[in-house]
Amino acid sequence: MEQIFSKLKFITHGEGFIDITHDLNLCVEKNNFHSGILNLTSLHTSCSLTINENADPNVLKDLKKYMQSIVPYDSYLTLSKNREEISYKHYQEGADDMPAHIKTSLTNTCLSLSFQDGKIMLGTWQAVYLWEHRFDQKERIINVHIIGEKK
Repeated sequence: MEQIFSKLKFITHGEGFIDITHDLNLCVEKNNFHSGILNLTSLHTSCSLTINENADPNVLKDLKKYMQSIVPYDSYLTLSKNREEISYKHYQEGADDMPAHIKTSLTNTCLSLSFQDGKIMLGTWQAVYLWEHRFDQKERIINVHIIGEKK
Protein backbone atom coordinates (compact mmCIF):
# COMPACT_ATOMS: atom_id res chain seq x y z
CA MET A 1 0.00 0.00 0.00
CA GLU A 2 1.12 3.50 -0.82
CA GLN A 3 -0.35 6.94 -0.31
CA ILE A 4 -0.05 10.42 -1.74
CA PHE A 5 -1.43 13.84 -0.90
CA SER A 6 -2.34 16.27 -3.64
CA LYS A 7 -4.45 19.37 -4.20
CA LEU A 8 -6.78 20.07 -7.09
CA LYS A 9 -7.75 23.67 -7.90
CA PHE A 10 -11.01 24.66 -9.55
CA ILE A 11 -12.34 28.05 -10.62
CA THR A 12 -16.07 28.35 -10.01
CA HIS A 13 -18.36 30.79 -11.78
CA GLY A 14 -20.86 31.57 -9.05
CA GLU A 15 -23.54 29.34 -7.59
CA GLY A 16 -23.73 25.96 -9.21
CA PHE A 17 -22.02 22.66 -9.85
CA ILE A 18 -18.73 21.62 -11.43
CA ASP A 19 -18.36 17.96 -12.40
CA ILE A 20 -14.92 17.02 -11.04
CA THR A 21 -15.14 13.27 -11.75
CA HIS A 22 -12.75 13.37 -14.71
CA ASP A 23 -10.18 15.37 -12.71
CA LEU A 24 -10.34 12.84 -9.87
CA ASN A 25 -9.90 9.87 -12.21
CA LEU A 26 -7.00 11.69 -13.86
CA CYS A 27 -5.35 12.23 -10.46
CA VAL A 28 -5.60 8.48 -9.71
CA GLU A 29 -4.24 7.63 -13.17
CA LYS A 30 -1.36 10.16 -13.11
CA ASN A 31 -0.21 8.78 -9.78
CA ASN A 32 -0.28 5.25 -11.20
CA PHE A 33 -2.76 3.78 -8.69
CA HIS A 34 -4.74 0.65 -9.48
CA SER A 35 -7.13 0.24 -6.53
CA GLY A 36 -7.76 1.88 -3.19
CA ILE A 37 -9.51 4.77 -1.51
CA LEU A 38 -9.69 8.42 -2.50
CA ASN A 39 -10.39 10.84 0.35
CA LEU A 40 -11.49 14.34 -0.68
CA THR A 41 -11.72 17.41 1.54
CA SER A 42 -12.87 20.86 0.51
CA LEU A 43 -10.63 23.47 2.13
CA HIS A 44 -13.47 26.01 2.21
CA THR A 45 -16.54 26.76 4.34
CA SER A 46 -18.82 28.00 1.56
CA CYS A 47 -18.80 25.19 -1.02
CA SER A 48 -19.56 21.48 -0.86
CA LEU A 49 -18.77 18.12 -2.39
CA THR A 50 -21.62 15.89 -3.52
CA ILE A 51 -22.36 12.83 -5.60
CA ASN A 52 -25.42 13.06 -7.79
CA GLU A 53 -26.94 12.35 -11.18
CA ASN A 54 -24.99 13.35 -14.29
CA ALA A 55 -27.59 12.48 -16.98
CA ASP A 56 -30.36 15.05 -16.59
CA PRO A 57 -29.13 18.62 -15.89
CA ASN A 58 -32.54 19.42 -14.36
CA VAL A 59 -31.54 17.38 -11.29
CA LEU A 60 -28.79 19.89 -10.48
CA LYS A 61 -31.06 22.85 -11.28
CA ASP A 62 -33.73 21.45 -8.93
CA LEU A 63 -31.16 20.82 -6.17
CA LYS A 64 -29.93 24.39 -6.42
CA LYS A 65 -33.47 25.83 -6.35
CA TYR A 66 -34.48 23.62 -3.43
CA MET A 67 -31.44 24.65 -1.39
CA GLN A 68 -32.15 28.31 -2.14
CA SER A 69 -35.72 27.83 -0.91
CA ILE A 70 -34.71 26.36 2.46
CA VAL A 71 -31.74 28.72 2.98
CA PRO A 72 -32.85 32.22 1.95
CA TYR A 73 -30.62 35.28 1.66
CA ASP A 74 -30.55 38.17 4.17
CA SER A 75 -32.97 36.64 6.70
CA TYR A 76 -35.16 33.65 7.43
CA LEU A 77 -38.47 32.92 9.11
CA THR A 78 -38.41 30.84 12.28
CA LEU A 79 -40.38 27.62 12.36
CA SER A 80 -42.21 28.72 15.50
CA LYS A 81 -45.90 29.55 15.53
CA ASN A 82 -45.34 33.30 15.16
CA ARG A 83 -42.91 32.92 12.19
CA GLU A 84 -40.53 35.64 13.38
CA GLU A 85 -38.09 37.01 10.78
CA ILE A 86 -34.44 36.72 11.82
CA SER A 87 -31.67 38.60 10.00
CA TYR A 88 -28.25 37.00 9.74
CA LYS A 89 -25.63 38.55 12.02
CA HIS A 90 -22.77 37.48 9.72
CA TYR A 91 -23.16 39.61 6.60
CA GLN A 92 -19.80 41.44 6.28
CA GLU A 93 -18.69 39.31 3.31
CA GLY A 94 -21.96 39.75 1.41
CA ALA A 95 -25.55 38.56 1.41
CA ASP A 96 -24.53 35.17 0.03
CA ASP A 97 -21.88 34.35 2.66
CA MET A 98 -23.92 33.23 5.68
CA PRO A 99 -26.36 31.25 3.53
CA ALA A 100 -23.32 29.59 1.89
CA HIS A 101 -22.03 28.52 5.32
CA ILE A 102 -25.44 27.04 6.17
CA LYS A 103 -25.62 25.19 2.83
CA THR A 104 -22.14 23.77 3.42
CA SER A 105 -23.18 22.61 6.90
CA LEU A 106 -26.21 20.83 5.42
CA THR A 107 -24.15 19.01 2.79
CA ASN A 108 -20.61 17.53 2.65
CA THR A 109 -17.11 18.95 2.75
CA CYS A 110 -15.50 15.48 2.68
CA LEU A 111 -16.06 12.38 0.55
CA SER A 112 -14.42 8.95 0.55
CA LEU A 113 -14.58 7.01 -2.69
CA SER A 114 -13.28 3.60 -3.66
CA PHE A 115 -11.52 3.12 -6.97
CA GLN A 116 -10.62 -0.01 -8.90
CA ASP A 117 -8.72 -0.47 -12.16
CA GLY A 118 -7.72 3.18 -11.87
CA LYS A 119 -11.31 4.53 -11.95
CA ILE A 120 -13.62 5.79 -9.21
CA MET A 121 -16.42 3.35 -8.50
CA LEU A 122 -19.63 5.26 -9.29
CA GLY A 123 -23.02 4.22 -10.57
CA THR A 124 -23.93 4.59 -14.24
CA TRP A 125 -25.56 7.99 -13.80
CA GLN A 126 -23.38 9.35 -10.98
CA ALA A 127 -20.74 12.07 -10.92
CA VAL A 128 -18.77 13.89 -8.23
CA TYR A 129 -19.51 17.60 -8.05
CA LEU A 130 -18.01 20.65 -6.42
CA TRP A 131 -21.06 22.68 -5.38
CA GLU A 132 -20.34 26.40 -5.18
CA HIS A 133 -22.66 28.32 -2.83
CA ARG A 134 -21.30 31.86 -3.38
CA PHE A 135 -22.38 34.33 -6.09
CA ASP A 136 -18.94 35.27 -7.40
CA GLN A 137 -16.12 33.40 -9.09
CA LYS A 138 -13.91 31.64 -6.55
CA GLU A 139 -10.75 29.56 -6.61
CA ARG A 140 -11.50 26.34 -4.72
CA ILE A 141 -8.97 23.81 -3.50
CA ILE A 142 -9.80 20.17 -2.87
CA ASN A 143 -7.30 18.17 -0.84
CA VAL A 144 -6.88 14.68 -2.30
CA HIS A 145 -5.50 11.80 -0.23
CA ILE A 146 -5.07 8.55 -2.16
CA ILE A 147 -4.35 5.30 -0.34
CA GLY A 148 -3.98 2.19 -2.44
CA GLU A 149 -2.01 -0.19 -4.56
CA LYS A 150 0.04 1.03 -7.49
CA LYS A 151 -0.11 -0.59 -10.94
